[in-house]
Amino acid sequence: MVEFMHTVKSSVGLHARPAGLISSAAKKFESKVSIYFGDVGADGKRLLSVMALGAKCGAELRFEIEGADEKEASQALKELCEESI
Repeated sequence: MVEFMHTVKSSVGLHARPAGLISSAAKKFESKVSIYFGDVGADGKRLLSVMALGAKCGAELRFEIEGADEKEASQALKELCEESI
């Protein structure tokens, strides 16, 4: 399993567009992608699940990626987060 943290930098938080980018990117990989905001978890491959986290600007998200291509998925999601949220 690979884990990384990301702080939401966007002033509008984790809204539909970046949540959609995350879920689309996660679906490209075989690995399971879980995103946590505090004690609340989301399936990173499901748009509505990611949006339901309700993460605002400054929120700390924890990504957990587990599976055959976890390293590649982790790297792709890290880059996406740095660019988009």
